[in-house]
Amino acid sequence: MQRDIVTVERFYTEQAAALELKLAAGANGLKRIIREPTVNRPGLVLTGFTRYFANKRVQTIGNAEAYYLKSLTPEDREKRYNTLFSYKIPCIVFSRNLTPDRQFLKAAEAVNVPIFQCPLITMKFINLATLSLEMMFAPHGTEMGSMVDILGVGVIIRGESGIGKSESVLALIERGYSLVADDITKVTLVDGREVMGTSAELTRNHMEVRGIGIVNVAAMFGVKSIRREKQVDLVVSLKSWNDVPDVDRVGMDEEFVQILGVDIPHITIPVRPGRDLARLIEVAAFQTKLKASGYNPAKELNDRLIAKMANASKL
Repeated sequence: MQRDIVTVERFYTEQAAALELKLAAGANGLKRIIREPTVNRPGLVLTGFTRYFANKRVQTIGNAEAYYLKSLTPEDREKRYNTLFSYKIPCIVFSRNLTPDRQFLKAAEAVNVPIFQCPLITMKFINLATLSLEMMFAPHGTEMGSMVDILGVGVIIRGESGIGKSESVLALIERGYSLVADDITKVTLVDGREVMGTSAELTRNHMEVRGIGIVNVAAMFGVKSIRREKQVDLVVSLKSWNDVPDVDRVGMDEEFVQILGVDIPHITIPVRPGRDLARLIEVAAFQTKLKASGYNPAKELNDRLIAKMANASKL
């Protein structure tokens, strides 16, 4: 599990287009670190209340703060700016395309605090920026295996090289399901409980098929054959038949594998010539979907057998 350091530069580079950010001042401070994944409005500090200030967050100034500052004398504004910039804040964003005055820009440049302008209304900027920051701060990692969306069930398919992963994924795509990632799946923990899978941007839409080479899945099967991201609901491990000494024939005992600290249902499918792996993975996904809805066929059969045995013992 990894957590990246989120700098103002990274925030700006990755979110400039989505948030329509424009750098107005403080370019020398882009290496500053954002330490909390949310946004703060510094209105109280600008009024002089400094007992509590969430200075580790991205700061945003909207109409309320801007109109208050305009109501002050130049001397009072300078004092408020000096108080604000005495804290190690990462950056400040002026929403609604508000323009910071020269005093403000001068104070920001003096301590190398980046200043941005954004056309979005304040609350919309805060909501979008918070969501973006939460994703940037979220724990992440990689899982060796391809991922497919099978009727809403996100399945990571793992196995040794040559076991048949690519062939299974290709067969599933041919049946109308969607490829999320080929060979290596990037995973991110969202809200501390959901694991989201996606592919590297560079290799998205492509997969390697042994003996054929790299194929463009979207170009070959259509845009519906690609899914940008999907929650991980199941992990399927393909293993050689001889490497699975005890094959589960009933399915009463559920197995789990941990990804980023979250337990994900896990199924091992023994591989030998003649087995339709794609069909077996498809059924495993359907089974997971049924269990998630509260229905377990193995448990139902077991309960029926126990009830029958109990009735027979009474005779």
